[in-house]
Amino acid sequence: MTATELFLFILGTFRLTRLIMYDSITAFLRKPFHEIVEETLPDGTVQSFLHIKGSGLCHWIGELLSCYWCTGIWCAAILYIGNIFCPIIFHPLLMILAIAGGASFIEWAVEKWDS
Repeated sequence: MTATELFLFILGTFRLTRLIMYDSITAFLRKPFHEIVEETLPDGTVQSFLHIKGSGLCHWIGELLSCYWCTGIWCAAILYIGNIFCPIIFHPLLMILAIAGGASFIEWAVEKWDS
């Protein structure tokens, strides 16, 4: 693997992980496994907590989807193994995710620069 390929996999894995864990467009994937519970604290403020639903495999998937590092490992494995066995599909997907990941870093830098 070249340094360029590694960089593309890093950016692609970053973006896919964020897409699965945080983006509203993929909320339907998390909904069967997560529930947001709101509690009113003694000082009157309301705080939200993530509650993982179910037991067994359902609970395991919920735990996985609540851990950025765990989801990142699985996303990296899927992209890498997919690119080995089915590059005609996974290489374009990797490129799109890497471009989007790079763009998100640029957006972050611009926001920091402007503030």
